[in-house]
Amino acid sequence: MTDPADLELAHSLADRADAIARRYFSATAVESRTKSDGSPVTDADQEIEIVLRSLIRKEYPDDAFIGEEFGAHGHGRRRWIIDAIDGTASFLAGEPEWSTLIAVEEDSHISLGMVSAPALGRRWWASPDSGSWTGPCPSNPATPADRLALTEAASAQNATVGIWPPPSRLNHQERVVATRLAQGVAQVRPPLDWTAADPTAPAPRKPSAGSGTCHGALLVATGQLDAFLLLGAGPWDIAPLIPIVQEAGGTFSDLAGQYRTDTGAALFARPGLHQQLLDIAVATG
Repeated sequence: MTDPADLELAHSLADRADAIARRYFSATAVESRTKSDGSPVTDADQEIEIVLRSLIRKEYPDDAFIGEEFGAHGHGRRRWIIDAIDGTASFLAGEPEWSTLIAVEEDSHISLGMVSAPALGRRWWASPDSGSWTGPCPSNPATPADRLALTEAASAQNATVGIWPPPSRLNHQERVVATRLAQGVAQVRPPLDWTAADPTAPAPRKPSAGSGTCHGALLVATGQLDAFLLLGAGPWDIAPLIPIVQEAGGTFSDLAGQYRTDTGAALFARPGLHQQLLDIAVATG
């Protein structure tokens, strides 16, 4: 089980990130720049990562750290993994479905995951053998958290699956995987032509849009999707969601069926579907 001090610190880090993000989010306009991968970044992303890294170093000077904006710092068997603002495009558009992602990795396994979405007033967290939970944001001991629990699904052919990002941001092999999965299930969100890579196509909405969550994997953990495939992702996009989905009863792996956060791909699924979906997505011949 996770050290209670880690969970306490994660909530404290999320509270601090929420406060910084709200300050920028409430501004009349937030400036952004385009990174080398084509995604936007703001001063809020960078300030949150710098502040959280400093707070972690103060509490756990021997722990390593990796963030989306400034990369890796330090080495050790424990590592904090941070995405300061996941959903920067939504943040810039004044939409509420963005969040800060926080994870602790110990000996290559994720021992804590947290997602804090201040504009939604909601937070999700989990650690192995401690359950998956959602509660108000900021955390309030006077308001009980709700435990997440999933039921089993029988057939991939009847499943509703989220896939992200859109085809224009995928390479050829990723589009092949997305297309196979889309053709092998009942419904896909968003409903796109996954064989296409038209850069002029209007930007689609994430599978989480309008759902009350801010990450496709949370749709799985809360029973709103049967599965979610994330492609071209960094460990900060994947790691915090692993215990939240698994402790709710769901499953996680990369496309090789392995417990890894560094291959760029993550499949989260309701129990009973995982191997079926992998077989569809990576079919040969």
